[in-house]
Amino acid sequence: MYKIFFRLVFQRMDPEQAHHLAFRWIRLAVRIPVLRTFLAAVLAPRYKELRTEALGLRMHGPFGLAAGFDKNAVAIDGMSMLGFDHVEIGTVTGEPQPGNPKKRLFRLVADRALINRMGFNNEGSLAVAARLASRTPVFRTVVGVNIGKTKVVPEEEAVGDYVKSTERLAPYADYLVVNVSSPNTPGLRDLQATEALRPLLSAVREAADRAVPGRRVPLLVKIAPDLADEDVDAVADLAVELGLDGIIATNTTIAREGLGLTSAPSLVKEAGGLSGAPLKARSLQVLRRLYARVGDRVTLVGVGGIENAEDAWQRILAGATLVQGYSAFVYQGPFWGRALHKGLAARLRTSPYATLADAVGADVKKAGTTA
Repeated sequence: MYKIFFRLVFQRMDPEQAHHLAFRWIRLAVRIPVLRTFLAAVLAPRYKELRTEALGLRMHGPFGLAAGFDKNAVAIDGMSMLGFDHVEIGTVTGEPQPGNPKKRLFRLVADRALINRMGFNNEGSLAVAARLASRTPVFRTVVGVNIGKTKVVPEEEAVGDYVKSTERLAPYADYLVVNVSSPNTPGLRDLQATEALRPLLSAVREAADRAVPGRRVPLLVKIAPDLADEDVDAVADLAVELGLDGIIATNTTIAREGLGLTSAPSLVKEAGGLSGAPLKARSLQVLRRLYARVGDRVTLVGVGGIENAEDAWQRILAGATLVQGYSAFVYQGPFWGRALHKGLAARLRTSPYATLADAVGADVKKAGTTA
């Protein structure tokens, strides 16, 4: 039914307008107690065998909503109602910004992919912090906060911009993510170089500890799939060195060649980050390489091209404790989370592993490449 609705309604709309329309429906549904209870029962059934502990947090399962969908923390309960075990909001910047000029979001339907050059459009850290502070949760949901650099802030002042967001948002974050991998903010990816990343992560860690005395907010970094293998290794080594809690692999890609894209050339050539099915192979490759380097010392989050339970299961076997999605939600709709959880539970039951934790990294361990 959703696929028919997508073709007849959403596919005929501008992608960003369709996103806002769906968002309004989700926010409306969660405000109606009887409706949200019914939808949560149907769309978000809980499986005991999928219960997950990661980053010192307990979750109903390993599957979360990737950053970029709920930029301003307005639909956390709505996304939980749809079956996401954790919700990562953002990317939030130090100051509010409108993002890049429209049109800036494109569907590559034939490739089950998206291209976006949104440019971190969000209300800014002060407004988002106020919203989180006043929030009364309806569902128990782990909330991650993804922070990035304000576009107009010079690169030499980037650390201060991230620190500002950290001080405002860390008190309301179950975990915090430093985003240095979006291709849509000029110069941002340069911060992935370890000589720039080390002082940035150290400053954010110190700011989070100051902002939330008595509670260590888990800190993660999100990296791009376009990093060379040696740079992936360098980030992995830095994460261990700094005692980082996790790495999210991966963000969108600027690559177009070699991905087998079949959508119209005019769409494929649009500038921005590509997400969805074509990213699957490279994201899995980066994840395997990270796990081979860090083992169980750093929590890994697999994201990029996850469409179904088999994709999620392969990420877990490759080293991911948590998995996230976004693009497939656009194409598969509100029953996506339900199907993914059901399939993941079935795979675990027929596997040789007693728990999901036992399965994490199993393929890499078998290959004998774990550091």
